[in-house]
Amino acid sequence: VQGLDGKFSEAAYAAFLQQQRLTDAEVRREIETLLLQRMILTPVAANARIPQGVARPYASMLLEQRQGEIAFIPAQAFRGGAAPTDAEIQAFYQQNRNRYMVPERRVLRIARMGPEQLGNVAPTEQEIAAYYNANRATYGGSETRVLSRVSVPDQAAAQQIAQRLRSGATFAAAAAPAGFSAADVSLGPQTREQLTSLAGQAVANQVFGAASGAIIGPVQSRTGWDVIKVESIERTAGRSLAEARAEIAAKLAVDKRKEALADLVGKVEDQIAEGSSFAEVAAANRLPILQTPPLTRAGAAPGQPAFKLPAEYQELLKFAFDMDASADPEVHVLPGEAGDALLAIGDVVPATPAPLAEIRDRVAADLVAKRALDRARAAANAVLARARTGAPLTQAVAQAGTAGLPAPESIELRRMQLSQFQGQVPAPLQMLFTLAPGRAQITGAPDGQGFFVVKLNRITPGDASTQPTLIAQVQGDFNRQASEELAIQWLNAAQKQLGVKRDEAAIAAAKQRLVTGG
Repeated sequence: VQGLDGKFSEAAYAAFLQQQRLTDAEVRREIETLLLQRMILTPVAANARIPQGVARPYASMLLEQRQGEIAFIPAQAFRGGAAPTDAEIQAFYQQNRNRYMVPERRVLRIARMGPEQLGNVAPTEQEIAAYYNANRATYGGSETRVLSRVSVPDQAAAQQIAQRLRSGATFAAAAAPAGFSAADVSLGPQTREQLTSLAGQAVANQVFGAASGAIIGPVQSRTGWDVIKVESIERTAGRSLAEARAEIAAKLAVDKRKEALADLVGKVEDQIAEGSSFAEVAAANRLPILQTPPLTRAGAAPGQPAFKLPAEYQELLKFAFDMDASADPEVHVLPGEAGDALLAIGDVVPATPAPLAEIRDRVAADLVAKRALDRARAAANAVLARARTGAPLTQAVAQAGTAGLPAPESIELRRMQLSQFQGQVPAPLQMLFTLAPGRAQITGAPDGQGFFVVKLNRITPGDASTQPTLIAQVQGDFNRQASEELAIQWLNAAQKQLGVKRDEAAIAAAKQRLVTGG
């Protein structure tokens, strides 16, 4: 809500309210609520303290060390065997039709309104001349004057300063007895408009009618009695109409194209509102039409893989899939200087499974991969069964009877090292910290690559008694969590005590308004 000067701006605040669809009263009520929450909850939740005795066991748990083995049973090792028959592929396709769903597709009909539809919009010589005359301040040259100025409330004091100046004193020396420094009297370069705003029209007329070096005053201004000296005059030459013509013509051409395009867009919108069809509007205004093949929301054309929607139309995809299929055509602004486009929906193809004939190779590959994964699962379960009888994991893998299986990996890890994965702990490591010593379990590898068999051999308990920094860190984490928990529990208790109830119907209605904008 700040203006360009960095201060509160009523206009910026009004724009903020309009953008957020809020009233001033609603904003003030929200701020009041937040302040009340802060005043009520801060004493409740502030300075929560968890004793070191509570934090120490958890810190010791972080130092706990586990040693185990992890065996990877890759599905790739089981991909051999006979190729699937047509009947097997057909049966697999029928059982997994939802895996091969092609999302809803829509045909987009786009009529572009760009510069090429506007014809000749070059400005006339009369328009160029009129613009030049209206902007003579820009093209007619400029004059600035470097001035020294002092303004005092008393005419006699101003007269004394002027006399010292005319006697040969510098402006700074002449003004010094009146209490002015050299920085106070240096006004710097001024245009006629700037000086008029500062001292008034009469003063500006005298100063800009004087020669360089002239001393003006005492003369009465808006601030008192002024004495001014013209230190120097700086003039920049103007440009004639002939010299500025090309620049003005280019600017006016851009403006006219924008106006013409806006008129065309308005005309098209009026025709749509009056009931004209997409084809009728495009024909009446000679708009080029692009009709796409059925596209997904992502812009893919499953029936024509080589088709690519032009870049300037990519943003239309969102609008096309948000529109009702039977809605009237809509006008949308294209990015950059591409103009506008009239968008309509053609045929709509519901989401359906892709025909088997089109994706047979993919279905066959999926069936081969599933068979390999099933065999890998069976091998992993066999390894798991042997490991649970007490056999070393290396021996259990060797007895699986499948060549090419990688040897199990021995791993030793502290619990606190799991934090380096930032919440994305690999499944076998996560399982290692859930097993009891001597136990084993199986877990899947990502993307159907196979299975992991995890066996925990040994747990070495941690001891944080020699790690005061770690205990303090855990204690600090608990303190923060305790503050949040205290605030939540206090709010729940207050709601229960006061008999607060949720109006589910009102909440549902509010959600609906947010979704539909109604």
